[in-house]
Amino acid sequence: MGVQSLAVRVIALFCVAVALATPARSVGGEPTTNAWQARLQGDTIALLGEVHDSAVLQNLRFQILKRAIVAGWRPAIAMEQFDLSRQHDIDAARVSRPLDADYLIEQATGQGGARASGWNWAYYRPYVALALQYHLPLLAANLSRTDAERIVNHGYAAVFDSVTIGSLGLDLAPRHLLTLQENEVNEGHCHLLPATLLPGMARAQLARDAWMAAVLRAHSASGAVLLAGDGHARRDLGVPRWLKSFRPSRVLSVGFVERGTSDPPASAFDAVVTAKPVARPDPCAMLRH
Repeated sequence: MGVQSLAVRVIALFCVAVALATPARSVGGEPTTNAWQARLQGDTIALLGEVHDSAVLQNLRFQILKRAIVAGWRPAIAMEQFDLSRQHDIDAARVSRPLDADYLIEQATGQGGARASGWNWAYYRPYVALALQYHLPLLAANLSRTDAERIVNHGYAAVFDSVTIGSLGLDLAPRHLLTLQENEVNEGHCHLLPATLLPGMARAQLARDAWMAAVLRAHSASGAVLLAGDGHARRDLGVPRWLKSFRPSRVLSVGFVERGTSDPPASAFDAVVTAKPVARPDPCAMLRH
């Protein structure tokens, strides 16, 4: 298999593989008693992580966010599950059927609809319905897999013009950050990728984080929430690295993690919510076959 063909294959597994391989160490207690939840108000920018296939953690996160919104918080909700090119579809669906979460998801997941998107929408539909019920901005926060593949193979300029690259700060990303992301990508893909792919895969991850940060910056006047994998929520490597223009106390990073894991360290988040690990096959098997 050629390197470019392998790049196409691993991009399709990129988000899930990294999320399964790099959840955080547990330092928290029950989510109903964590003081950090009091910060879910006003102009807070909250990055709420996830392990994509953990139903328990997905539900805990939803209940925490719902309580804050019922109590009066009105943040924009940005979702990794929607690609940036689908924002028009999200907005149009809200006009056509203002309270129909299922219709919005089908319109905003592209060719093949929700079933072909790769996400378990049973976990994410409640957030869409919550945004519609409370008239909250609902934002497409992710690059598409196609765009990520272009960055892997051809660099940032394959997706963004020079002005956008500058405004995102990708042209000024420190070399050590790229190196750290290369290490994370390598670990997240079980050390099975050719070394030649690692810089491109790391650039794709940096681009995702930078874009998510830009979405949050543009819609943060009344607070904002990012729903994304734990890797994106990390303060040391993820989206918070691209939000330095905000005062530190405004940005809240929360990992929703499985117990018994040790990488990254708890210090990568401001707080964590924990649950038992999901029984699953070895995620590395996805890349071995």
